[in-house]
Amino acid sequence: MGYWVDLYQAQRHLGGGFLLTRRFVLTALHCLRGLAVDEYVGIQLADGERVEGRVCRQDKEADLALVEIGAGHQVTLPIPAADIAHDGDRWRGPYRPAAHEAHLSGRVSAGAAPHLCVGGATIEALQLTADQHLGDYSGYSGGPVEGVGEGGTQQPAVVGILIEQAPDRIVEARAANVLFAATIREAIRRFDHLDVVHLIDVLKPPGPDDAHCGPDQDRHGHGHDRPAPNHGPSATHGATPARFSGTEALLLQLDAWAQRSLIDPSQIAELKFMAVKALIDGQENGGGA
Repeated sequence: MGYWVDLYQAQRHLGGGFLLTRRFVLTALHCLRGLAVDEYVGIQLADGERVEGRVCRQDKEADLALVEIGAGHQVTLPIPAADIAHDGDRWRGPYRPAAHEAHLSGRVSAGAAPHLCVGGATIEALQLTADQHLGDYSGYSGGPVEGVGEGGTQQPAVVGILIEQAPDRIVEARAANVLFAATIREAIRRFDHLDVVHLIDVLKPPGPDDAHCGPDQDRHGHGHDRPAPNHGPSATHGATPARFSGTEALLLQLDAWAQRSLIDPSQIAELKFMAVKALIDGQENGGGA
């Protein structure tokens, strides 16, 4: 079963995205058609189930957005493995905007290179050449890009998210078959919602003591319009309580494995989510870490 989704507002189809974790959908910001942070969207999963989501973060300069799946929904679909694409690799796009549309495929013509987005940010992106000369690739943005081995010899893994297409230099109003995709590493780097501090907020919302935060800040004082600095699991005031030490050690180990490329980057947030959830469940049930 697929991990990609369709996004809706009421009955209006907005565009595509995919499950980065079982709590967050990653999409291209322009797919949301001007929706603001905290506005609700419908999410249709690959198995046909519809769940409710909320726009929780936007990076306008990089044209990326996160949609948080409602806490009352338990998503059981598989989360994709992630990988790094290299020049000359084959790729495919498993998401298509409608059943009659073509599946995209092609080759990576430039892997993990700086790219100046239409929004103004310079991001780490893949330059892709598509086999399909469609002339207009609108509707495919927000979908995942999978790296595939020659002849399907390896398990597909998500390597990026489609965000832009290059214009045809001969016919100005038409798009060329050259597409750009932000890497998964770039997307994760831009959203602190995928760090452990915000995973705690997802599992245990702020209480009355956090009421002093302004409307444009969360309980940690982070603004909602741009990513905050990436804080490690030890970025707290004072010494770490003993009951948290085991979880903190696990989070640090996960970061170390990620830096050594021993674990898929798209799985890090999911594993941190599970570790923090186990800790909080233990505390609420009167247990230790």
